[in-house]
Amino acid sequence: MVFVTALATGAVTESWGGVTEGDAPPPSPAPLRAGVQEFAAGTGPGEEPHDAEELVSRSGDRWSAAYTADEYQGVKRSLDGEYVGVGVSVRRADGDRTEVARVLPGSPADEAGVRPGDLLLTVDGSGTGGRPVTEVVAMLRGGPPGEGSGPGSRVVLGLGRDGRQWEEGLRRERLKVDTVTTTSLAPDTVLVTVDSFTKGTGEQVRRAVEGLPPDRGILLDLRGNPGGLVAEAAGTASAFLDGGLVATYGDGDAQRALYAEAGGNTASPLVVLVDGGTMSAAELLAGALQDRGRAVVVGTRTFGKGSVQVPQEQPDGSVAELTVGRYTTPGGRTFEEEGLVPDLEVRAGRSAEEEARTVLSGLGTRS
Repeated sequence: MVFVTALATGAVTESWGGVTEGDAPPPSPAPLRAGVQEFAAGTGPGEEPHDAEELVSRSGDRWSAAYTADEYQGVKRSLDGEYVGVGVSVRRADGDRTEVARVLPGSPADEAGVRPGDLLLTVDGSGTGGRPVTEVVAMLRGGPPGEGSGPGSRVVLGLGRDGRQWEEGLRRERLKVDTVTTTSLAPDTVLVTVDSFTKGTGEQVRRAVEGLPPDRGILLDLRGNPGGLVAEAAGTASAFLDGGLVATYGDGDAQRALYAEAGGNTASPLVVLVDGGTMSAAELLAGALQDRGRAVVVGTRTFGKGSVQVPQEQPDGSVAELTVGRYTTPGGRTFEEEGLVPDLEVRAGRSAEEEARTVLSGLGTRS
């Protein structure tokens, strides 16, 4: 399994594998536990590390991460689009507060009347103000990935709305997240929003666009998408391409290539929306569609996380997620630190979606 991760910088969901409208990336490389130095106790420079924390601490790589065996099982479930929680996504709000960004339909939070925009003031009596969103997510789940509370466990949310404050006691459930949302904006325009790349995302996008009439334009919204499974990003590219190169990346001394499958929708006009929260595999996808001349990219410069990580299981069962190389787009570009520059950069205060729809209206059907 090959995937990419990023540091949490904005909105994050309980699932760790999904995101909201902000810059919310999971799974997040967790900081090493206290006490891990350059070399762990009893390990010298000439000795091989025997657990993930030691290996990651030696790597000096900002994108590497260490997981216990249980934590990594949680990460894998997240990449499968499953998690245990109450169905809310949270993000940083003004005044160092935490607010609900989205609510999963049919979830415990939804049934209790929790709504986007509600302030999340406390979780089980502990305040959320000033805490990193990843820490709030862990509070909602009852612990970090793989160590959270199980289905049926109770959590009490302290909420605020329009000056009113109240508490809701909820039971966590095992939830399934759809990372792809399709919305009809007009008879000639469909919006396809991809929150992250988990198992099945590519097929969901393909189903969403394969039956569209060729004169119906597509807005592919990758804003706030933190990446995920590389194969699913390539699968999403396959929905819009008729085969061909998506990206290359180094893996040690080897150079590997990702290719799109044949038979995608190559006729419908396509505009891709990106922003500073577009990261990793989402940048890979946007860059591929841009370089292949398949889409016009609109928005703001992307995050600039262009490296690929591969999990390596250690003798003690822990897992080290280590960087093996950087992505290169079909046009030979890399985007580590620099990010991708859109074809049309949207100025502050302007609506990126409106600008994208204007661009889309000027694109003709492709032959």
